[in-house]
Amino acid sequence: MNALEEVTESFSRLPGIGKKSAGRIANYLLKADSVFIERFSTQIASLQKRIHACSICGSWTERDPCAICTDVSRDRTTICVVEQPQDVSTINNSHEFNGMFHVLGGVISPLEGVGPDQLRISSLVERVKNEGIKEVILATNPTVEGDTTALYIQRILQDTNCSVTRLASGLPVGGDLEYADKLTLARSFRGRVKI
Repeated sequence: MNALEEVTESFSRLPGIGKKSAGRIANYLLKADSVFIERFSTQIASLQKRIHACSICGSWTERDPCAICTDVSRDRTTICVVEQPQDVSTINNSHEFNGMFHVLGGVISPLEGVGPDQLRISSLVERVKNEGIKEVILATNPTVEGDTTALYIQRILQDTNCSVTRLASGLPVGGDLEYADKLTLARSFRGRVKI
């Protein structure tokens, strides 16, 4: 295997990049400016040294605690619980939520050997009890594992004084009923609101 094939193979291991896309990227890099290539390789090499999980919420950050956890203008009585660190930026970029976050680091998945003890659920319970949290918004994905995790957290927090809510799910804006699956339609009917 030559160097080009090795780089192509490495890129194809990244999520969302198939063999063809990996080949295009590798060929692009061969023609790219050497200054860009040097800077890019340095950024990749130092990524895991520079970025780490926030000790409070678990989101990716260079500075601990992260910018969200240290932002005094945010609502500190509400926590949005997400599965992965990248979910924090997705929700934060919507500008619809101004509270705090808590990253679980995955979902309960017995088939994959992931139980509640492998997730950051106990630190969530501590935050709810010690930080005066009034609402926990469960923003796990609408999958079997995401629903199971949300239900587990809801049961654990039922003896606290905070309300536990779940993000609504159903038909997307601009969606077509013809292409909606049964589960999405069922969730849409259950989550309907009065207008």
